[in-house]
Amino acid sequence: MTSKEFVSIRKELEKTQKEMAELLGASIKSVHSYEQGWRRIPGHVERQVFFLLANKSQAANRIKPCWDIKKCPTGRKEACPAWEFNAGNFCWFINGTICECRARKTWREKIALCRNCKVLISLAGDLLDPDGEEEQRS
Repeated sequence: MTSKEFVSIRKELEKTQKEMAELLGASIKSVHSYEQGWRRIPGHVERQVFFLLANKSQAANRIKPCWDIKKCPTGRKEACPAWEFNAGNFCWFINGTICECRARKTWREKIALCRNCKVLISLAGDLLDPDGEEEQRS
């Protein structure tokens, strides 16, 4: 997640930096650092920010489950944690999902794939920076 995305989502959630820090269980200094790009946004914070956005907007309730969108065969679907926990709208939240035929080893690998997936795009599409991963690596 880029600093620009973090700020956009915080504003979409209608939260001040202080309120966002409280929601994330972080210090206000951390939120300042994320927004200024001084500190990389940790995976657990990125995941929680998307979770808050999904619940506030109710967008996750309006889309089909990931296994329907991706047309997963029965065997892959039944082996996937998103199916096991009936979380087809929150597949981006769960590590170990079998997207593109295999699970990713790290959150960074997983979210990079999710950024191009219809499930996450339908949740936060206009708030996502298409070059987001590049900014965080530099």
